[in-house]
Amino acid sequence: MPRTLSATQAFLAPLSKMIAGTEVEGHVIWWEDGQWAAQDDTTELLDAEEVGFYAEGLLAEGFGLTWQVLADAAYPGEPAVALLFFWQGRETPSALPVQDGWQLCAEATWPGKA
Repeated sequence: MPRTLSATQAFLAPLSKMIAGTEVEGHVIWWEDGQWAAQDDTTELLDAEEVGFYAEGLLAEGFGLTWQVLADAAYPGEPAVALLFFWQGRETPSALPVQDGWQLCAEATWPGKA
């Protein structure tokens, strides 16, 4: 019998599937004082296997999340980076625009709670 996914697991499934078995690193970006702030310490980057688990824990705590998977424009369709934009509260801030030289492969948003 197939396992039933929770709502958060179903939301994260496309992200996890897209980066599974790759060397994609997850970058955590926090909404602080009305702007996006990247986590400074590069030792805090997430391996592809850690991304879904990390995100699921914060979603369970009521954080909102927009995730993006990006590919280098020179290698379209090959995931290179996963960006995790987290915030608290009901207002959903817009994720940063995709920078030149990158291509958006996939994106999804989970609303935060008050």
